[in-house]
Amino acid sequence: MQHTAGERPVRRQPGDLSTVDALAVEEPLEIRVDGERLVVTMRTPGHDEQLAAGFCWTEGVVDHPDQIESVRTCGTARFGNVVDVTLSEDARDSRAARVREARRDWVISSSCGLCGTTSIERLKKQSQMFDSNWQLPAEFPGRLPEQMRREQEAFARTGGLHAAAWFDSTGELKLLYEDVGRHNALDKLAGSRLLSGQIEEQCGVLLVSGRVSFELVQKAARARLPFLAALGAPTSIAVDAAQELGMTLVGFLKSDGRYNIYADPGRIGIDAAGRPGLGRSPPVDAR
Repeated sequence: MQHTAGERPVRRQPGDLSTVDALAVEEPLEIRVDGERLVVTMRTPGHDEQLAAGFCWTEGVVDHPDQIESVRTCGTARFGNVVDVTLSEDARDSRAARVREARRDWVISSSCGLCGTTSIERLKKQSQMFDSNWQLPAEFPGRLPEQMRREQEAFARTGGLHAAAWFDSTGELKLLYEDVGRHNALDKLAGSRLLSGQIEEQCGVLLVSGRVSFELVQKAARARLPFLAALGAPTSIAVDAAQELGMTLVGFLKSDGRYNIYADPGRIGIDAAGRPGLGRSPPVDAR
């Protein structure tokens, strides 16, 4: 059951008014693979199975849903809930080395132990290059922020949760997940796609709240989502990685249709006025 908000006493100024405020819940989750701890992450409770499956996918532990036998909540540890991902028998031996590597990669990346060039090269080895032949109108991304905001129920209550949303090529919202961590929201979405067998469907836009770090580009690439848009700014290495992988990366997306294009191999097409895709021109600052 999803438990996204908790109440705490607060005094509001001016007026010294005593009341209660709804706050985003943040609790630890231990993700295990075949009974062994892979990682402990702080997350907003709810959709833990999707989060665990998505984390295993976006961190390279699995590449396909057939490699997962089951995902189940298996009680609590002394610090919080536990979800165990059981690999299929065929995948267990072949993925053992990758599980160890993923555990090491997570520790290294969390402590900033990799330089930008090394990080991108490792990501390219773990991800397929995108070569999509579809295109969306230049005005398409501007339709999405308001749709996402309307569906962010937990954010409306707390103001403290990030969101990741996936829209198909018609602009229909297909999936949306919220979490105190932007990377967790994306992992929940990725896990939902993995467990429901939607991993081959790549046409559409992944929209995230906040900024875009290298980690979000990595997870989007591993989840086979080649068009990443954000309400905030990307980092320099996020742009470099998107360009190397053939991803489309849009930042500072506004509901009035303004946005910056940082990487686009041709997925953003002609706008309503008949002008060529902005991805072939210097970006317009939408900040």
